[in-house]
Amino acid sequence: MQTLIRSELYRMATIRSSWVSLALYGAVAASFGILEPTFWALFAGLGAFGIAALTVAQHYQHRTVALLYLARPNRLAVLFAQVLTTVLVAEVFAFLTGLPVLLKGEHQPFNDTLTVVPVMAIFGAAMAAIVRRASWLLFGFAVWFVIVEGIIGKMEWQLPISAYLDAASGDAFSLEIFAVWAVAALGTAVLTLNRDLSGD
Repeated sequence: MQTLIRSELYRMATIRSSWVSLALYGAVAASFGILEPTFWALFAGLGAFGIAALTVAQHYQHRTVALLYLARPNRLAVLFAQVLTTVLVAEVFAFLTGLPVLLKGEHQPFNDTLTVVPVMAIFGAAMAAIVRRASWLLFGFAVWFVIVEGIIGKMEWQLPISAYLDAASGDAFSLEIFAVWAVAALGTAVLTLNRDLSGD
């Protein structure tokens, strides 16, 4: 497991587009944190989802997943290593981009967001393992967020993003609901993990 996590971290660190994108997006998230902790919490969650989605789905997109599974036949161990990697990177990302919020003295929003960001990373990694295509997943995520949760649900239903934002605001019940969404996604990812790779 440690070897898999180290290899995933190394892959993320050596792909220039990954850390450049993280740095640019992190600067945007941090700047919004100066204005309002809620905006930072949203950007931290979207960043966690994006990190998780790209980390897992790029293996399928670049066709490296077959080689990965040949080297590590236990697909479940690979999935959990990817999930743990995304949790670690997303938490570090949220911590660093949230420093302006912390320096403003907004300790509670900072702590609440750091508590729920790992759950978002788990949710994103699990969804990426299910969908397997980053572009489809990110586009679907954007449409879902804007139309289903924003326009139809008015951010009041306990759907994934709404629950995340409520949890980042300190609502313990929403954190539990969002954890259920993440566990359901991870369970589905585990159940579909052994499906054929040829169609991907």
